[in-house]
Amino acid sequence: MPLKAVPRNERQGLLIVYTGNGKGKTTAALGMVVRAIGYNWRILMVQFIKGDWMYGELEGYKKLAPNFDLERMGKGFVRIMGDKRPIEDHIQAAKNALNYVRKKMAQDYDIVILDEVNVAIREGLLTVEEVMEVIKNRPRYVTMILTGRNAAEEIIEAADLVTEMTEIKHPFQSGLMAQPGIDY
Repeated sequence: MPLKAVPRNERQGLLIVYTGNGKGKTTAALGMVVRAIGYNWRILMVQFIKGDWMYGELEGYKKLAPNFDLERMGKGFVRIMGDKRPIEDHIQAAKNALNYVRKKMAQDYDIVILDEVNVAIREGLLTVEEVMEVIKNRPRYVTMILTGRNAAEEIIEAADLVTEMTEIKHPFQSGLMAQPGIDY
């Protein structure tokens, strides 16, 4: 028996933040994607930092089509892992991604995920005010999920749900490198 979704005009979208130094922020957002697709909702995920690396989400999301759209708009990790791009390239990519969200969020999406947007703010690629403007102007029924460590206090204050991932133990501490299917 198919699940019955609450009509959009009866829904109040939430602002959800997954932050902290532990793993699992994007993964938590993707878990909500799976749940929402069960109700035939449409989801947009825009990645603000992840660049041209290949990782499992890029193939896995295709299996959730046509309900899930993923757009990689960042230029890669900022100021770490050998980043040699001019900061202006990262800033322009982040601004383009936020403008993309502005245009697309009212186009039949029920959930909009701003993946690693907290990092984009922390690194100075976007301002808290720019992101808050998008949050405040989303359609009433749209739930917005923001991921990334170091969420700004203003965003935490505005959020309906905030979960902080806390690292207690990580395989990297034992010398194990990131693994496909687990870490990326």
